[in-house]
Parts: sequence; structure tokens; C-alpha cells
Amino acid sequence: MLRPEPSPGAAYDLVLAGGGLQNGLIALSALHARPERRIALVEHADRLGGNHTWCVHARDVPAGARAWFEPLIVRRWSAYDVHFPGFSRTVGSAYAVVSSERFAQVVGARLASQPRAELFLQRRAVSISKHSVQLDRGELLHGRRVVDARGPDPRAYSGRCGFQKFVGLELRLRAPHSLSRPILMDATCEQVDGFRFFYVLPLAEDRVLVEETRFSLSAELDVAGAHRAIYAYAERFGAIAQSMREEQGVLPMPWSMPPKLPAPDAPAADAPLVAGYRGGYFHPATGYSMPAALRVAEVLGAGAEEQEFDRQWQALARAHDAQATYALHLNRLLFTGFAETDMWGVFARFYHLPEALIERFYALSSTAADRVRIVIGRPPAGFSLRRALSHLVSARERGGST
Repeated sequence: MLRPEPSPGAAYDLVLAGGGLQNGLIALSALHARPERRIALVEHADRLGGNHTWCVHARDVPAGARAWFEPLIVRRWSAYDVHFPGFSRTVGSAYAVVSSERFAQVVGARLASQPRAELFLQRRAVSISKHSVQLDRGELLHGRRVVDARGPDPRAYSGRCGFQKFVGLELRLRAPHSLSRPILMDATCEQVDGFRFFYVLPLAEDRVLVEETRFSLSAELDVAGAHRAIYAYAERFGAIAQSMREEQGVLPMPWSMPPKLPAPDAPAADAPLVAGYRGGYFHPATGYSMPAALRVAEVLGAGAEEQEFDRQWQALARAHDAQATYALHLNRLLFTGFAETDMWGVFARFYHLPEALIERFYALSSTAADRVRIVIGRPPAGFSLRRALSHLVSARERGGST
């Protein structure tokens, strides 16, 4: 719902710049904790959430967030499958999907139901500081806390990342398919341009989302080629009646994070809180943003006073950085230590590990023992220390970050 123009100098408890996953979760968490809060959410598009499908493992959702998070879920399953050359497995871990359409409905309705909450669609935040957001028509929104979660800045990872790139088509079939659970990875396909696999969500008895995904050193996305591959792959589920929706993306899979600098439009002492992908709150090795986004939403939603909030925020950042640092090392090994045709073996090896360890890894809550277990033993076929060292030397000669 598009609210009226903000009054000059309007004061809020929270001003949220960006209407994607992170800030939508923060709004839900904050209004669940205290419905009387004054919240402003600013989004440049004509609806919240963009065009995305977010998935979540059961362990990703903190117990305290379940009450306000559950309405976002459109479909859930008790297990999922993975397929690699010579190896398949059903992982008995609950899995669920949140659509951007449901996200926009739930978050929009929650904001509309609270007279002190305001949603400004098709409005752009042009300047953001610690306690204010200036909009594109000159109005200034003041906030006790301001959060910048306007999405990733790909330039931040230049020279220090691979990419997860994908094209997905939501397809309606002419007859019901036989899929009972998702396929998170089907890598029994030609391995080109990095680690390549298909991802399948059975959204309804006659509807599937099929994505072609590549973990690649190249950010170039071949959309037409992906369409052909998806249609050819999807024929195994039945005749296709129509393509209902398309989504695509290129996400960084960094092996080195950029310094946490303030937004360029605010000096360090006057910088807002930076969250979501823009703030590095995502899983570097999977691209999943839900676990970190939920933890950020819980801390901001609690609305603690300044000293306690600072303590909570710093604790969250330290815990996230500890988990993310390990994932960065794994990315470096993947992208610099393996030829593109051999990368699939890393993931096949990972999926031989215990289910609880796999769940913790996706949730960014790996234990010290988990981290050792993931890398201990003989490396997957194709690992080359010489290749990894050569990449390191080349990066240093180019003056790039490693």
C-alpha cells in the first residue's frame, strides 16, 4: 500500500532504506515485538520483494522468529534430493519456500495494519545517514535508527570473488508431475563454466520452478542458453504448457570480503547501520541470505536501548564474521584449486557428510568440529595446490586483493 507523502522532518523509531528481504524481515520482527512502533520503509520499485524465490532450511529460523516468519511460507517439504555422477541422496531436512509475491503481501499488509507504520513505494533514498534518509523529492525522514539494505554492490567484490549465477523458469505442465520433494542439486549434467547444476522446486502438482545454476569465475549470464537447457531438462517432468515467470541473478561468492566502510553519502561517524547483502550478511559459500537476515531482524526488531543494542549488534557481527570467514576460505579453495570440470566433486563429497552437519553449514552455525570434518581427509579429485598458488601469485602481481 502506498502511503501519503511524509511530513517534513517526520520522526520514526526505524527508517528502512530498501524493500527487499532484509528490511521486510526487520519490519515484521519490530512490529511483532511492539506494534506501536513508528516505522518507515522506503522502496524505489512499485512493490516490495522484487522478483525472487527465497528458500529456507528448518534450522535457519530462530525459535523466537517463527511466529512472525511462518506467514511468509508458501510451500514446505520434509526432505530434499541431491544428484551427482554415481551418487544420489535424500537429505531428511525440512525445507520451505518464500515467494516474493507472498512476501510483498504479508509485509505490505502488516505495515498497512499499523497506523504508525508507513510504506513509501516508488520513492528513492538519495542520501542516508545515521539518523536520516533524504528522499528523491527532497523530504527528510528522521529515525532513531536507520538501516541501509538496498542490495549488493557488485563492485565491492571486484577481483576477490567467483559468482553464483542462475536463470529460473516457473513452468506449468500439461499434467501432474511425480516429484514429491525438491531437488537442490542435480549435477548429472555437462560441467561447463564452473560447477553447473539444476535446482527444482515442485510448487504445485502441475507447476515446477527449474533453475540452471553455475558457480563460475565469470559473471556473464547466458540467458538464452539457460532457457534452452531448462526446457530440455524439464521435459523429464512432463510436457510443458507454459512458462509463467522468470527470475535470474548473479551473486558474489567472495573469498575475501571488502572492508566494512560506511555508505559513500555519509562520513564514518554519521553512517547508518548497513545490513543484508550490502552489509555482508549472507552465506558466502551458498548465496543463501535467509539465516543471516533473520538474525539481523531479531536484533533490530527487539528495539533495545542504545548501549544494549550496541552490545547485541557487535556480538551478532562477530558471530557472523567468524562463520563467514570459514566460508570465504572454502570459496577460495573451490575457485582457485579446481578446474571447472572438477568442481562438482567438492559438493558430492560434502553431501556424504551427516545431515545435522549439513543443516548447520547452511544455517551459518557450523561448529569447530564441523569445520574440521568438512575439509579433513583426501581432497576431492582434481584439487591442485599448484593451481591455487598460481592464482594467489597472479592476484598479487595484478595488485588485487586475495
